[in-house]
Amino acid sequence: MTILLIIIIIAVLVAFYAVSIYNKLVRLRNLVQEGWSSIDVMLKKRHDLIPNLVETVKGYATHERSTLDSVIQARASAVNANNLHDKESAEKNLSQAMMNLMAVAEQYPDLKANANFQQLQGELSNIEGDIEKARRYYNGTVRENNTAVESFPSNIVANMYKFEKAQFFELQNAAEREVPTVKF
Repeated sequence: MTILLIIIIIAVLVAFYAVSIYNKLVRLRNLVQEGWSSIDVMLKKRHDLIPNLVETVKGYATHERSTLDSVIQARASAVNANNLHDKESAEKNLSQAMMNLMAVAEQYPDLKANANFQQLQGELSNIEGDIEKARRYYNGTVRENNTAVESFPSNIVANMYKFEKAQFFELQNAAEREVPTVKF
């Protein structure tokens, strides 16, 4: 009788432990989804701001049509990207196009002095900072989720209930990871 009682207690404790692991995995999956949603909201804000910035530049830099077109095309690709991999690639292209647009703006002192342009540029800078924070948060939640999915004994519960590793939001271009060389 005592052995049966001990076996039942052990079974109940194992069941409670398995339920707590399951709940932790659900919480982590939801945090990953929340993190991605935050990135998506910030990207939407940036995508909504870009046409106004392009229109402002267009008024000053009429002969820079190819730069403006590349920004518009990169924005459209970023808006229409469906999965994380496509979104990363599209956002990289959009960031590059925006850097080119800002380089064009540097060539026009009247544009740089325009209050509307300065306001839009400031908003874009703030949004870029928010996107960076959202990406860090997302990657942190992905790290926690992936550790739980791969670690023993939670990996047993994760495999039983089909919890999967999430994908990090990373740099696509290996050259961007390299430390720049500074020479005097």
